[in-house]
Amino acid sequence: MTDETVTPAAGTPASGYPITYTFDTPEKIARWRPLVHWLLAIPHIIVLYVLGIVAELLAVVSWIVGVITGTVPEGLQKPIIMYVRYSARVGTYLFWLREEYPPFAFDTSFDDPGTDPRVRIDVVPSTEGRNRLTIFFRLLLAIPQFIVLALVGIAVGVVVFVGWFAVIILGRWPEGMGRFVIGVSRWNTRLVSYVYLLTDEYPPFSTQ
Repeated sequence: MTDETVTPAAGTPASGYPITYTFDTPEKIARWRPLVHWLLAIPHIIVLYVLGIVAELLAVVSWIVGVITGTVPEGLQKPIIMYVRYSARVGTYLFWLREEYPPFAFDTSFDDPGTDPRVRIDVVPSTEGRNRLTIFFRLLLAIPQFIVLALVGIAVGVVVFVGWFAVIILGRWPEGMGRFVIGVSRWNTRLVSYVYLLTDEYPPFSTQ
């Protein structure tokens, strides 16, 4: 199936935040997609799992380097943005928000190269002159975000459940529901980027 019309940007990213997440929403989704996407996504889930382990290890190294030197080298940050970007691509496919199969692409640039036709994530990284104190207490500072996002995640589960039936019956995501799921994914992307030290700017409590 080929989408003839695309509505740009499922919500505008918060102005000025250094991690931007945009998604081009398709007008239609084939009704069979919710039935099989979880199965088709398995190869990507395996790759994502491996990338996640690597990203966690690099985040620990970044934490140590950041606390000691006040800098986080781009060489540590770029593989992490690769994981963040890959995760967003897989997530939008797994929850049948799109039809295009995500590319097995491992982009490490901070500016999204446009490899994926739907998802774009750009990063303005924090590198030198980092705040050692906020790096040291990064996980503690993120606790309020984790709590709120976990509560919001319950709502996401309900919306995804309803969306499953909606796509099968209507052949599309109801606009508000799709925007909500993408918005929460955007929020989670910013939080992961903050915790993994891509930026020192505290993420907004927002899906926009």
